Amino acid sequence: MGAGNFATQVDNTFLIVLAISVITLIGITIAMIWFMYRYHHTRHEQAKDIHGHLGLEVAWTVIPTILVLSMFYFGMEGYSEMRTIPEDAFEIQATGRMWSWVFEYENGIQDTALRVPLNRPIHMKLVSNDVIHSLYIPAFRIKKDVVPNVDNRMWFAADEPGYFKDAIACAEYCGDSHWNMYADLDVLPQAEFDAWYKSKGEEFAALAQPAAPGEASKVGLRGPMLFTLKGCNACHSVDGSPLVGPTLKGIFGKEEEVVLADGSSKMITVDEEYLIRSIKEPDAEKVKGFENSIMVAQPLTETELAEIVAYLKTL
Repeated sequence: MGAGNFATQVDNTFLIVLAISVITLIGITIAMIWFMYRYHHTRHEQAKDIHGHLGLEVAWTVIPTILVLSMFYFGMEGYSEMRTIPEDAFEIQATGRMWSWVFEYENGIQDTALRVPLNRPIHMKLVSNDVIHSLYIPAFRIKKDVVPNVDNRMWFAADEPGYFKDAIACAEYCGDSHWNMYADLDVLPQAEFDAWYKSKGEEFAALAQPAAPGEASKVGLRGPMLFTLKGCNACHSVDGSPLVGPTLKGIFGKEEEVVLADGSSKMITVDEEYLIRSIKEPDAEKVKGFENSIMVAQPLTETELAEIVAYLKTL
């Protein structure tokens, strides 16, 4: 059973295609067995020319054409509905990057989990920061490629409330951690969603404001949040465990000689300048052992960059 508005239609189309395929397979198999028996060489020691049979030729042309066009009709009907986004749909931007999703709402909310209201059309604007991804929600029977510099969109409506753990996946191989590119989906009744949307929006609006003179820094809140929202945690751990990229635990203040990807050695000091350069120009000085790791520079404001660096200093 599906939880979205397209689930029944997609399932029925699949069953129709499956039924046609099974019937065709059975028909062809029976015909093959009959021909093997009827025209076995023991019954026809002398081969004879066959001049054709008009009725049979028409049948094996018309019947498969009808079957194929039937499958095309049901598929196209469903695809056309998926392509027609309702005008009153609630818009959310989904950004794919190696290797996580982030969902951005019109009031400024950003989250790594997708939260949507129940029984309301959701218009997903699909954006990629690096390579081709594919937003796939199996429970809703929807999937769409997320391609850099291509304006792809999709829509759906959730029919059932509930929290769907790891409901959103990437269906296009996009690199080493593609297997772990999942996101949660939370479907809320409209009243609960409105309350969350309002309170979370106010929280993001407050965090977006620069700290006033004398006001306590907001880095304690924004730093970890930005580290997750910008996808840094997809490649870098903060607890010392190995991932695609080096761990960032205790990295600030380190002073050591490292071997770079080109084989040369260099003494580095991990200060603010080094961290900023590494974030802005990730390929400038790759350390040996991570030369095959791909890091795409994320779009960051100077304030966001400063807050992430400030957070890294606390690890």
